Amino acid sequence: MDYIARRGYDVYLLDLRGYGRSTRPPEFAQPADGNPPVVRTDVAVRDVTAAVESILQRRRLSSLDLMGWSWGTALMGRYASDHKVQVHRLVLYAPIWLHEPTGTPPTLGAYRSWTIDAARRSLQTGAPESERDTLLSTDVLAAWSAAEIATDADGAKQSPPVVRTPNGYYADDWDYWTAGKALWEPSEISAPTLVVVGDWDGLTPPARAQAVFGKLVNAPERRLIQIGQATHFALLEKNRLQLYREVQTFLDESD
Repeated sequence: MDYIARRGYDVYLLDLRGYGRSTRPPEFAQPADGNPPVVRTDVAVRDVTAAVESILQRRRLSSLDLMGWSWGTALMGRYASDHKVQVHRLVLYAPIWLHEPTGTPPTLGAYRSWTIDAARRSLQTGAPESERDTLLSTDVLAAWSAAEIATDADGAKQSPPVVRTPNGYYADDWDYWTAGKALWEPSEISAPTLVVVGDWDGLTPPARAQAVFGKLVNAPERRLIQIGQATHFALLEKNRLQLYREVQTFLDESD
């Protein structure tokens, strides 16, 4: 956000309900297994729509640039396909797409609780074990960890501290993405689109980014960038400036 804002842009970051500084759903006040997964894709897209409408009205704009990371690529892609006029440019970083299931469907409660170590291991899946500490500096990890824990006052009281997040995405992953049913259609995107992925991304491997890119047949401009020695967590890793620069170059280009 700072990198883009320093280059003259107004930048907004949406915390979906149940995440970051946004309101926690009432199910969070109960044990996780007391309710089904909350904040599924349809609900999250409504949050995106409300935020976009608010920004357009506030800034008196007819369109704006959208960026999504991981699950956010499905949300922004879905919005862009349904609201073509409102999207000027689209950035999809580490896009999710159809994939084979691994294991058996889990029993999911309303939310899950992450320790920082577990979150880091998951986000850096795919990187050689010997490289993980060199990818993410101790100082950056400490700052990110403190910021994450600060978003969940109740989770921070546990030992070790945890961050609780909705299970809606994981439910949709089993019900849709592993079942061969996409929740958005890249061919319906009509805005210039940049797809970016790390070559060590084990959560959303480059093959999925390539599949999404191949379906962007109606985007007037499309570009696929693969960042070397980068995982799903590239935005905080040592090669993050490559990601930042590629995104900025794309945003700065005139139509």
